[in-house]
Amino acid sequence: MTPSRPEASTVPVLRAIAAPAATAVGAAAVLTVLHLVSPYEGGTYPTCPSLVLTGYYCPGCGSLRALHSLTSLDVAGAWDMNPLAVVMIPVLVGYWFGWARRAVTGRPRTWLAPPWVIWGLLVLILAYWVARNVPALAPWLAP
Repeated sequence: MTPSRPEASTVPVLRAIAAPAATAVGAAAVLTVLHLVSPYEGGTYPTCPSLVLTGYYCPGCGSLRALHSLTSLDVAGAWDMNPLAVVMIPVLVGYWFGWARRAVTGRPRTWLAPPWVIWGLLVLILAYWVARNVPALAPWLAP
């Protein structure tokens, strides 16, 4: 009697989906820890190196608090900490679903995004970086 083996066609699919599945499990683990250990309490997480070294907020400043608020379903609180992170999370989730779908169907990835989208995203992040450090915009963009 031989042990049953998965069908030959399922093995490549399982290998292909391993990376997206591991990424999802890792993200879920990080979000669970972030939900349980609040970044609002001092000393639980390190301070942003950019903020410590320059005194200016980087585009990611407030992201831990924003994600913590989102895990508590507090969208307004998350928006107050980092609006760009709140906007980008659905985009990242969409890219993850595309990656997983391509892994299951076996379709090759042509590119992450058209070059104009990548450059536009870079300009958006740089503009956000500058805008959140302008004192007049601090009530809306600073964490």
